[in-house]
Amino acid sequence: MSSPQNRPRGRPKAFHDKTAQNTVQSLDRAMGLLHVLSESGGMTLSELANRSGQSPATVYRVLQTLAAHRMVETESEQIWQIGAGAFQIGSAFLRRTKVVERARRRARLPMEDLMRATAETANLGIEQRDEVVFLNQIETHQTIRAFFPPGTRGPMHASGIGKALLAFYSPSRLERIITAQGLSGFTPQTLTCPEALRADLARIRARGFALDDQERTIGMRCVAAPVFNSHGEPIAGISVSGPAFRIGVDQALALGPTVRETADRVTKVTGGVVPNTQTIPPQTLR
Repeated sequence: MSSPQNRPRGRPKAFHDKTAQNTVQSLDRAMGLLHVLSESGGMTLSELANRSGQSPATVYRVLQTLAAHRMVETESEQIWQIGAGAFQIGSAFLRRTKVVERARRRARLPMEDLMRATAETANLGIEQRDEVVFLNQIETHQTIRAFFPPGTRGPMHASGIGKALLAFYSPSRLERIITAQGLSGFTPQTLTCPEALRADLARIRARGFALDDQERTIGMRCVAAPVFNSHGEPIAGISVSGPAFRIGVDQALALGPTVRETADRVTKVTGGVVPNTQTIPPQTLR
């Protein structure tokens, strides 16, 4: 029998009993429902039960427990949505890294200026667990626009912000992500060949910004540039995104320097350093 000194920290004495296992199963069901709700604008009890594969009675009990902690909320128990409590807990992730939190707070004004200058939606994202996670968005006033709610995740290799970060990662970190995540295809435009991706990343490093040319979603283009910390390492990305019929390839390349200037502005106001990179006219790097 292990002594308290030898037992791993954070593990209770009764770790192997059935009560602990049942509690974890209940938590797993609750977390599953939160994930389902986070991917929608709201769902009914029946929809949640069908999506999660659980009985309506079980789902209702879990929702009532989550609602008591403000993790979910509903009006007249018709449509269930993510609650303010979930946002407050999720915000702790942003505070975990002070540099990222500082970038998030100080990026808002530059992003608003970028949205007005381009008339397209401006986004802020970071990398977490080898995926892009969107933190902030300043929506354009255009009727048709891109929409990435905070917390939305996406593949690095098929994202403007993701590629902007990958382009400035060390070769070893880049190879680890490619190996771990693979290069799944989402559209005919997705770069699924490692050699093609590396060539695109070289262009991104040279011109200072990335182009997502309908690589995640047909009909949508994105232009992105990285934000750097005090060591010149990429910690976040700024982008503008919109429908391809408004943002042609030539227009996207023309927007690139504006997006890069905005990202550089965020880098500087957060105490970061923009590394010296070769600058090549974007029109020569299609």
